[in-house]
Amino acid sequence: MSGNNLVLPIVLWGRTAPTHCISSLLVMDNFSTIITGCHDGQICIWDMTPELEICPRAMLFGHTASITCLAKASACSDKQYIVSASENGEMCLWDVNDGRCIEFTKLACAHTGIQFYQFTIGTEKEGRLLCNGHYPEILVVDATSLEVLYSLVSKISPDWISSMSIIRSHRTQEDTVVAVSVTGILKVWIITAEVSKIQGCQSISFCTFTQSSLLVVCSKYWRVFDAVDYSLLCSVSSENDQAWTGGEFIAADRVIIWTEEGCSYIYKLPASCLPASEHYRSDVGKTKEGSIPPLVYSIADRLDKQCYPYFPKHCFSRCFLWIFRASDADMSLSPTPQLLICPPVTRFFFGRREPFHKLLIQGDSAGRLSLWSVPDNSSLQPLSTAAELQVSSTISLQEAFDKLSPVSSGIIDQLSALPGQDAPIKVTASVYIPSQGRLVCGREDGSIILVPATQTAIVQLLQGEHMLRRGWPPHRTLRGHRNKVTCVLYPHQISPRYDQRSLVSGGVDFSVIVWDIFTGEMKHIFCVHGGEITQLIVPPENCSTRVQHCVCSVASDHSVGLLSLRERKCIMLASRHLFPIQVIKWRPADDYLVVGCSDGSVYVWQMDTGALDRCVMGITAIEILSACDELAPATVDALSHSAVNLKQAMTRRSLAALKNMATHKLQTLATNLLAADSADKGNLPKYSHNALVVQAMKTNLTDPDMHVLFFDVEAVIIQLLTEEAQRPSPTLVSPETLQKSQAGADKGGSFLANKIFKQVKETMKETIKDLLEYNLTMDTAKLFMSCLHAWGLNEKLDGICLERLGMLRPHCPISFGLISRGGHMSLMLPTFKESLLRQLSLATGLKLTLTDIVGKGTYGVSRAVTTQHLLSVISLANTLMGMTNATFVGEHMKKAPVRPPRPGGTPETPRRTLTAPPLPSNPALQAQIKQAATANTSTLPTVTTAPPAAFHNIPSVNEGC
Repeated sequence: MSGNNLVLPIVLWGRTAPTHCISSLLVMDNFSTIITGCHDGQICIWDMTPELEICPRAMLFGHTASITCLAKASACSDKQYIVSASENGEMCLWDVNDGRCIEFTKLACAHTGIQFYQFTIGTEKEGRLLCNGHYPEILVVDATSLEVLYSLVSKISPDWISSMSIIRSHRTQEDTVVAVSVTGILKVWIITAEVSKIQGCQSISFCTFTQSSLLVVCSKYWRVFDAVDYSLLCSVSSENDQAWTGGEFIAADRVIIWTEEGCSYIYKLPASCLPASEHYRSDVGKTKEGSIPPLVYSIADRLDKQCYPYFPKHCFSRCFLWIFRASDADMSLSPTPQLLICPPVTRFFFGRREPFHKLLIQGDSAGRLSLWSVPDNSSLQPLSTAAELQVSSTISLQEAFDKLSPVSSGIIDQLSALPGQDAPIKVTASVYIPSQGRLVCGREDGSIILVPATQTAIVQLLQGEHMLRRGWPPHRTLRGHRNKVTCVLYPHQISPRYDQRSLVSGGVDFSVIVWDIFTGEMKHIFCVHGGEITQLIVPPENCSTRVQHCVCSVASDHSVGLLSLRERKCIMLASRHLFPIQVIKWRPADDYLVVGCSDGSVYVWQMDTGALDRCVMGITAIEILSACDELAPATVDALSHSAVNLKQAMTRRSLAALKNMATHKLQTLATNLLAADSADKGNLPKYSHNALVVQAMKTNLTDPDMHVLFFDVEAVIIQLLTEEAQRPSPTLVSPETLQKSQAGADKGGSFLANKIFKQVKETMKETIKDLLEYNLTMDTAKLFMSCLHAWGLNEKLDGICLERLGMLRPHCPISFGLISRGGHMSLMLPTFKESLLRQLSLATGLKLTLTDIVGKGTYGVSRAVTTQHLLSVISLANTLMGMTNATFVGEHMKKAPVRPPRPGGTPETPRRTLTAPPLPSNPALQAQIKQAATANTSTLPTVTTAPPAAFHNIPSVNEGC
């Protein structure tokens, strides 16, 4: 859900932390925040205390490929901006405080390194991003707009840059850019000097302590150069075949170097490298390896582990590393349970303003951050043997999740608990059906659960009587797969040409099963693949008639099938692909199915005959895939929908216009009853957006599903007002009008008059019945308002919300989110409460507990989130107060649950219809509710969503909430 609508995400993470294989990391200048990027494209924000305790706070979603580098994008402390780049050319500018995406772009080249540079033009300070990567030389990008301004090039040996550094020299009053190309040429802009080749450069850094030295780290050696004339001062080769990957100056006479396996070493530089020494530059001009090697006197190792490369299989073009533990007794090697998907990332940072920490930070593929505090020079004395530097702090995402109390809940944990086991059954595939308000969850044991989405979210997030009821909410279990369900598809939701009863699921048992979603009956099993089903796709509309009733299935054995739901057979199976399938595209006009594989090859299949038309690679394959994209049908304009007038009225935020529009449509409907079909009577045009969308997400294919509830505030208000307008108006349909119509029909015997009377009477009966039945929109509004209310700030107001308004109190801090430009999203991790507790405790000077921030945390996340929440509460509260008989209290909102049905697809028990008693009319209570509503919306004086007169036009308690 994207666009200009006000959409608020709420996350149900579950007990399993998302995979976070760290590929890059950054520490902000204030040393209170650590940023990590991962190979799956997500960015994690970690809070760090002055005592060096680490806690994950939020996860940012926006990149679609591996994060290659992170860099700060602002110099001032009040604007904590960072820039991120991925291997497919995406760049994003983020606000670290609230996770907003400020700007984004996509280039044709990928960055591997970015450095921020600020300069002054007159009185204005401007920022630039110097980027290097898989392109010639260096790109200079505007730090605000992410626009490429110019590039730094050289005519001598132009090539990709492997590493660079910005030198700010106070001696020469001149800033220079020093870079090393992949061919080993050292290049300097402004000075423009090319010196000796440095093969395999991994990093280059400038000594800010002396401002006269450069550290260049290569895989087989590291060297120190004079930053003035680039003379070689020191060179040290690696030992034991270990590969250096980076290094930094930690003092004027000390450097820290780390290896690919995650080991780090601190060296003391010889006197010939120190400008303050009388022996400075004494070894210049000698042989390359003639300088005295520095003494190793401290080691920062990964505890007692050593890393040995091991390549069991290919995974995302990255290597696997086993971690082995050496026994003290016999030094025999035995594997530990931890598998490193890729080498760890190590970086060194030191504080340029308080706190003046010197930190070595390491992130690995398990989502673990390890931190070492490097002591000052005075406390480090040369030792006869290298001493080990102990880790100061370490934590992983999963460890942070395990410490939570209460634990982070999933979407159907109450239905997935197993006797004798702590963790519930994991949800591995799911799909939400808005037309039915139901969520379909496939699990790792092969079962499929169908639950009402709003009710199961209420169980997980809010307190209430449902917490004591067994089997709540009502659900249905489908059993047919013998192992994990990998994908679920409801074809009718994508195209109305499919039967609305059909639900399709695939599993690791190689099977695709078709279900009747209403009865739970298994209709058919397809067993045509030789591997687990990885994807189910709906063909486009303009395919042949036979293909239009098929679903496309993709399996891990590199096969693609077209499964006909109408004929109950496989009409085509393409199984000659040699590599995993990455993309499926269509050429319906030519009856072609195009398959793109991971090796770059493209196969073109004829859907009608199942014959292989061609197999191509290279530029031809790229052209074929691009041609398929050009022929893809354009998306339908949302403004062409029949509810365009409602959309425009909501855009102006005019509730009166919405009411008038809905009433006018109902009157038009009643006037045209003769011409309308009986099946469509009483229905207003449906709004194109859904009030609630439940989206399953995972950061990695191996993760269980986490679920994000997207509340569209605009859609909630429009649906509430539309349902309000569908109810019979007293002036339009009254007893007197019905009596006159009936008398006129008896007198004149008019067939048309009798038809009008019968249709209006049936409309009234159905409307009353709908009011007494389960109301999905009101339940959604109840869940939404209960989550957004600031519980704990006003006890009197909390009592009114619970006892009079029917709202429910959250039983744990709710993980909210923020959608920003381009659909980029920030989601709070369930561990955010630890960071929030510290911030509130420092601000108030009080020692707070978890119960103190359950509600206060709603308005303590960030300014952007607070503004969105207040806008939503004000708009939705005004809408509910202007409706007739809108209430969260009533028997229709708290029906007695039914006992869970027996597994195997038994039908659900129908809901009971109960009459909702009206609320008592009490003037004192009316005034109390009016005062409570005003108090709830008066905390944001600068936010205006409705005219002030709307707050004074509050109906009686019998008419509204």
